[in-house]
Amino acid sequence: MTEYRKTEEALARLSPEEYRVTQESGTERPFTGALLGNKRVGIYVDVVSGEPLFASSAKYESGCGWPSFVKPIEEENIVNLRDESHGMVRIEVRSKHGDSHLGHVFPDGPTERGGLRYCINSASLRFVPKDEMEAEGYGKYLDQVEEVE
Repeated sequence: MTEYRKTEEALARLSPEEYRVTQESGTERPFTGALLGNKRVGIYVDVVSGEPLFASSAKYESGCGWPSFVKPIEEENIVNLRDESHGMVRIEVRSKHGDSHLGHVFPDGPTERGGLRYCINSASLRFVPKDEMEAEGYGKYLDQVEEVE
C-alpha cells in the first residue's frame, strides 16, 4: 500500500496559489481554476500527499465556478469539518493524510447521484490521466474513472 502524507519536499513543490489554498485554507477565485473545465478521464489526487480523492466519473458541471464532484473515490481520504468562517456555517473538506484544505461540501448536488456537491479548488488537486494511472500507482481505481453520460 502506498503511504500518503505531507512532506517538506511536497510543500516546497507547491506554487504560491497551491500553498495558499491547501495550507492556509484559501479559496481560488471562481471560474479561474485550471481543472474546472477538465473533461478528461482520470483521477484527481491531493496535490500535497497524492492520496486519491475523486474520479472523473464523479465530476459534473454545477455552475458554481469550481470543480464539482458527487462523491469521493475513497471516503476515508476525506475529512469533513464544521467551518464557521465568513459569517456562515459550511462543511469544510480536507484530505486526511495531507491535511490539505480542498473546499466545501454542500447538500445541493444532483439528487439522482446522491445529492452532494463537493466544491473543490483546482489548486488543491493534481489530475492523473487514465493512461498514466497504473504507472503512478492508481491502477486499482481504473474501473471508477469512466465518464458518466
